[in-house]
Amino acid sequence: QVQLVESGGGLVQAGGSLRLSCAVSGRTFSIYTMGWFRQAPGKEREFVAAVTWSGGTTNYADSVKGRFTISRDNAKNMLYLQMNSLNAEDTAVYYCAARLVQSVVRDPTRYPYWGQGTQVTVSS
Repeated sequence: QVQLVESGGGLVQAGGSLRLSCAVSGRTFSIYTMGWFRQAPGKEREFVAAVTWSGGTTNYADSVKGRFTISRDNAKNMLYLQMNSLNAEDTAVYYCAARLVQSVVRDPTRYPYWGQGTQVTVSS
């Protein structure tokens, strides 16, 4: 099993920055790809960014490209999401997720492991 715990969410003004973290434990050796997703009230969960655990290949949603950066620290079993130039449309619960296949995909149903989520609220 894989356990994921997010942290770093909060309230920030538009134009500000936040850094989300995801602590990974359990069968970390079997993880190949990790992603960040978000879900706003009344909306479906959507892909934000993903990275392969070993190769560092990344992929971003168009809505966050150039503003958000996904990274991982394999030695510390940590995943990060640096979020800059935040706007009100970024307000959501942010989740980290993991899959045991080394390919970046955007479909949340392809990720079997999820954290509990952390709230990000951007005030305009």
